[in-house]
Amino acid sequence: MATESSSRKPDVAGRPDVHRLKKDAVGIVGVIFMAVATAAPITAMVGNVPIAVGFGNGTGAPAGYLVATIVLGLFATGYSQMAKHITATGAFYGFISHGLGRVLGMASGAIITMAYVVFEASLVGIFSFFAKNEVAKFTSVDVPWVVFAVVMLALNAILAYYDINLTAKVLGVFLITEILMLALMAFGVLFHGGGPDGIPLSPINPANAFTPAEGVTGAVAGIGLFFAFWSWVGFESTAMYGEESRDPKRIIPIATMVSVIGIGLFYVFVSWMAISGTGLTQSVKLAQDPATAGDIFFGPTQEFIGSWAVDLFGILLMTGSFACGMAFHQCASRYIYALGREDLIPGAARTIGRTHGSHGSPHIASFVQTVIATVIVVAFAAANMDPYIHLYGLMAILGTMAILIVQSLCAFGVIGYFHVSKHHPETAHWFKTFLAPLLGGLGMLYVVWLLWDNRKFAAGAAADTLLFTLIPPIVVGLFVLGALGALYPKYRDKERYEMLGRIVLDDTVERD
Repeated sequence: MATESSSRKPDVAGRPDVHRLKKDAVGIVGVIFMAVATAAPITAMVGNVPIAVGFGNGTGAPAGYLVATIVLGLFATGYSQMAKHITATGAFYGFISHGLGRVLGMASGAIITMAYVVFEASLVGIFSFFAKNEVAKFTSVDVPWVVFAVVMLALNAILAYYDINLTAKVLGVFLITEILMLALMAFGVLFHGGGPDGIPLSPINPANAFTPAEGVTGAVAGIGLFFAFWSWVGFESTAMYGEESRDPKRIIPIATMVSVIGIGLFYVFVSWMAISGTGLTQSVKLAQDPATAGDIFFGPTQEFIGSWAVDLFGILLMTGSFACGMAFHQCASRYIYALGREDLIPGAARTIGRTHGSHGSPHIASFVQTVIATVIVVAFAAANMDPYIHLYGLMAILGTMAILIVQSLCAFGVIGYFHVSKHHPETAHWFKTFLAPLLGGLGMLYVVWLLWDNRKFAAGAAADTLLFTLIPPIVVGLFVLGALGALYPKYRDKERYEMLGRIVLDDTVERD
């Protein structure tokens, strides 16, 4: 049974009132698709690399992605070991509950649920921005962005109603096309020997990850590093699909490491080739102006592939952001469902903690997520806010601040689980479950500081809004509220308290 240091063991396996997601619904490829889709490779590259080049570590941006790959790889090493023993839809919530205790687990569960909830709204914003521009480009018809937002919200709700395998297939199509587009540009540059400077090695020199852009007043290397780390948000979602996957003890650790290392190496290569194809000096110059920043990618694509590929690039930016938002909808639904089925609020297990009788999907939690995301989107539209600057930017910063804090706690939770509570000594390892998560956790804390230090820059024009000012209090307030939500039953309802973070997949239940 699932345990903490407490001797009380909640009997959750086999309980008829505890609903389960559909088992064996998705394989390793599907899990990888879901995780990589949340990272949105094409949006991460075209959106984040120019900022890093123009205002951060300059042409050393690919080196920043290399550093991020190493740090996140260390984190993922410990995370993967935890996934071998705990298969819980709540992922971070379940891992931290087992490693650092139920109170910190519930506090983390509160803010990570909020993060995934607002991430969908954020991606609805950037999708609507791209869709509006693409439709206007090809038809000269100016459609209000909120129309595209409503369409995306509806499609996400419909797909999430069915079992996860359907969404995985749709995401797979979108993901493969955007990866092929980026790869086409990158290999086009490589096979033509690069641009005006050939293929220089300086962009992948790790030392340059910490060097400000040359000749740019006010450039801060930390901005480049933060935007590199930001490009991975969502990779950790592999663990939340364990309950629905085949042989989760085996495939979730593999899917996690493949997602982190695979995305990382791909990011390094693509950003390196984009800068090489554009030229070192020209890359920094173009990145200074938002109107030309995307040309770091579009320019080499035009020169080495053709104008048709540039048009396709724009379309795939739209579909890529749609796929990312769809994946985050699935993540948010599962966190809402995971918290609901523990019945901390009486009656939640019979509503948001239920699964569909045929599809095994968290259909009610998904509906709740759709309602929340719709309210957020409509509120921004009613306030005449911009879908890119305000909806995408502010919601992304809010969610990212929460997720980075929880990632840090999870890394230390791995150490607590294996080396403090002494669970599974056969798995405990000086590097995999101690040094790697320790270094990864410290690295994540550094990224939290980078976000805090550069939050106004990341928000851009939205930094003057009230919502931007409220972001830190929202994160801290929800964290405290989550902790109080666990402390109350700890002293007033022991049986309910013992359930927190302890509902796991029947055939992979945690044992002493």
